[in-house]
Amino acid sequence: MTRPAVNVAVRAARSAGNVILRYMNRIDGLNVVEKQRMDFASEVDKMAEAEIVKELRRAYPTHAILAEEGGAIGKGPLVWVIDPLDGTHNYLRGIPHFCVSIALLDKGEPVYAVVFDPLRDELFTASKGDGAYLNDRRMRVSKRENLTGAMIATGFPYRQRAHLDSQLAMTRALLTQAEDIRRSGSAALDLAYTAAGRYDGFFEIGLKPWDMAAGVLLVREAGGQYGDFAGRDGIPESGNLVAGNLHVVKAMVEAISAQATPALLKA
Repeated sequence: MTRPAVNVAVRAARSAGNVILRYMNRIDGLNVVEKQRMDFASEVDKMAEAEIVKELRRAYPTHAILAEEGGAIGKGPLVWVIDPLDGTHNYLRGIPHFCVSIALLDKGEPVYAVVFDPLRDELFTASKGDGAYLNDRRMRVSKRENLTGAMIATGFPYRQRAHLDSQLAMTRALLTQAEDIRRSGSAALDLAYTAAGRYDGFFEIGLKPWDMAAGVLLVREAGGQYGDFAGRDGIPESGNLVAGNLHVVKAMVEAISAQATPALLKA
């Protein structure tokens, strides 16, 4: 049974998706700002976020919101975490891989999640304890028992280039066993694909809460696990995330932690 909060988040995600698709053929005319070095946002991000906030505030006026563009709105144990356009760099270049990500956290724990790919009309949803779904069909993480033949997803974040040598070493260590590594430009979709069994595992350095809040619940409810580079369970404050099925996460943590600096292993 779909929870009311998920229905609200789905409605918000679809409203944002309509905005995103409406401007796809007008990218050259968009106003784009560089928030920090190599970190871009467009007016589409802001318009999509406004649609999401409007829907959420209408249904849950007392809930707090943490949004990528607008920041924090209100305080309280229940917080909606929003990425209105995860994969902005792809979107601005006409690369057809991006999504809307919305999650509700209760005292820091994700309880509801929606990741929506408006181009493919793929809707990934999860409620804590109720499982994860892709367009109303139950999702499960892959059954792979080790890294042999595994397909791993990652990202090379523009904010964390100081850790580039370590990440390349991690990538090299994983590739000695895995089939391949993909870098698609949307952490939320990478996590959704991991929950759906399309990827066997995922890792990335320095993610923000809105990058991973929805995706990690999808993975957990699909039977998987997530944590930090030292193998500690839960959403890492560091943003250094590993996710996948239990066997692959264990193997990835072993490979990654051997190459990570002490800074990357901190909680």
